[in-house]
Amino acid sequence: MGRKAAREIAIKLLYQLEIQKDNREEQIQIVLNENELTQNDKKYITDVIDGVYKNIEIIDEYIKKYAKGWEFNRISKVDLSILRLSIFEILFREDIPYNVSVNEAVEIAKKYSSDDAGAFINGILSNFTKQKT
Repeated sequence: MGRKAAREIAIKLLYQLEIQKDNREEQIQIVLNENELTQNDKKYITDVIDGVYKNIEIIDEYIKKYAKGWEFNRISKVDLSILRLSIFEILFREDIPYNVSVNEAVEIAKKYSSDDAGAFINGILSNFTKQKT
């Protein structure tokens, strides 16, 4: 399948889990079983989902810090899911270059969110990575 497609599934799953908060493990297993995924894809998806939830307080603090002029609770659930996954990758996944996380987040935002979402997400992630390096 490839990392790009697995990332897209992971973001969709994060969004789903943000809406339907119970039975997280069951929802993850359903998604993993419904898609034709390699073992590497499954491992990536479960690693990032688990990682986001284990570090959600840290990740959300960064989003709040860099989403200047935006109330956290007003950020769309789609954009929030994209940001959470990308910030998790930047903070905790040394095997993924920052620019890949940022570029793919922007592309996914353009595909699944509002017209302005790509620029919004790019702004937050660009500022975050500048502080991170």
